[in-house]
Amino acid sequence: MASTFTANVSSVSLDPLVEPAGELTPAEVERYSRHLIIPEIGTIGQRRLKNAKVLVIGAGGLGSPALLYLAAAGVGTIGIIDDDAVDLSNLQRQVIHGVADVGRPKIESARDAIAALNPLVDVRLHDVRLDASNALDLFAGYDLILDGADNFATRYLVNDAAAVLGKPYVWGSIFRFDGQVSVFWEKHGPTYRDLYPEAPPAGSVPSCGEGGVFGMLCAAVGSMMVTEAVKLITGVGRSLLGRVALFDALGGSWREIRVSKDPAAAPITELTDYEAFCGITPAAPSDTEHTVTATQLATMLASRKAGLKDFELVDVREPGEFEIVRIDGAVLIPQGRILAGDAWAEIPQDRDIVFLCKAGTRSANVLAAAQKAGYQRVSHLDGGILSWVREVEPHKPVY
Repeated sequence: MASTFTANVSSVSLDPLVEPAGELTPAEVERYSRHLIIPEIGTIGQRRLKNAKVLVIGAGGLGSPALLYLAAAGVGTIGIIDDDAVDLSNLQRQVIHGVADVGRPKIESARDAIAALNPLVDVRLHDVRLDASNALDLFAGYDLILDGADNFATRYLVNDAAAVLGKPYVWGSIFRFDGQVSVFWEKHGPTYRDLYPEAPPAGSVPSCGEGGVFGMLCAAVGSMMVTEAVKLITGVGRSLLGRVALFDALGGSWREIRVSKDPAAAPITELTDYEAFCGITPAAPSDTEHTVTATQLATMLASRKAGLKDFELVDVREPGEFEIVRIDGAVLIPQGRILAGDAWAEIPQDRDIVFLCKAGTRSANVLAAAQKAGYQRVSHLDGGILSWVREVEPHKPVY
């Protein structure tokens, strides 16, 4: 995280982001009456919300509460970017979806939930994966972006695309019991790059799917993101621009740190390759010589049990994942420790090694690192533990 500067950018006065729409209908007056009687919002503020166009990145943990509260608040147009489908494991925190939505595209499930809550909202669906080729075109049609992405490459992309277009965005992040919220707007203050000038090494920070997230944390952070969005749209209150709000769910406390624009930083004028910036290497062609299938691994384990084969099975997932489901006889050494160089002494070079993870991505990364470190007798499980459960032990749970 970048060191902060002395300039107090959070004191910058920001005009309302959106001009008011036309007069509210009687039905809108009744629906939004609890806003209208707040002096700071009033009729003008509600009309600004009605005229606002807000794009939400992701209909997942943060996007779920954010979308519902944006709709309830009366934001007139809401865009949703997501190319994922609802999974049963999402329902622990992604409250916009229900059991009946499992298997459906998240954007369609979210659209239906918004329509049920507030049919006055115009919902625009973008069933795409956000990348440098489409970000500018997608962002151009909106006043404000809410970034609920769960990976660093997308966060830097959102930051840079918003900066190129001169648009503000609200950023939220969650991991286990900790949440962070801020507003970034290059025109008036710092950006995400002032907070994190460099991405952490690839694989060093587990995703929520790898490290877990306290479900209720999504509501706290997602609602705070909408609070900041409404303040920007209506021009009320003190924005989090120049500050990062940090929430500790275990301690039940909020605190904040200040972050200021780096005066030496060059303006952001174009997009780049964000996976390369974050150290994410493109998926290599399938290396059959160093890949084993679930059924092959089952045969290998049977041979090891019979004393006919000797090899080490190394699970590179996180401890919480290991507790949910594991392959008997596997040794847990999380990917982060291996990629940081802290665990090579625990992995012998004079034995065959098979790495495994949830779906094969992390184990492939560890395999490549091991080969680079001089290991020759290494391979990894194709499809990970998910493939193992599907093909060998279907009675075991997945996540």
